[in-house]
Amino acid sequence: MRCPRWGTQNRSAAKFCDECGTDLSSGVDRPVAERRQLPVLFCDVVGSTRLAERLDPEELCDVIRAYQELCAEVVVAFDGSIAQYLGDGLLVYFGYPVAHEDDAIQAVGAGLRIVEAVCTSPPLRQAAKPVRVRVGIHTGQVVVGMNGWH
Repeated sequence: MRCPRWGTQNRSAAKFCDECGTDLSSGVDRPVAERRQLPVLFCDVVGSTRLAERLDPEELCDVIRAYQELCAEVVVAFDGSIAQYLGDGLLVYFGYPVAHEDDAIQAVGAGLRIVEAVCTSPPLRQAAKPVRVRVGIHTGQVVVGMNGWH
């Protein structure tokens, strides 16, 4: 059976969508979009321009890759979804595509863990001068649906 909300194909005997949990037994089409609270986290490297001036381009690439991989591991562990990599920054959603009661708490936990992990990561500490990260978190009402959030 196909989910009316996300359009995903589900197991034939499933009562709920495998992807989003929509009740499939009602036979009623659900709205394509819905209002929800969406915590968003943004993190980036402090002084990345100065870091780029000091490091060899290949070394800089290795540092940014290690930073992004470290952040991605933390984000996944806290049930976040990376929306975009923006140079040395990451834009992360908590509660999309699947909402949880504690999405805001997960976002804060992820932010704190990213700061800790970057400060203690051996590859990032050895990069000429230790790499530091800046994290910002905001939450607010958005309308999310099949085409993302609006």
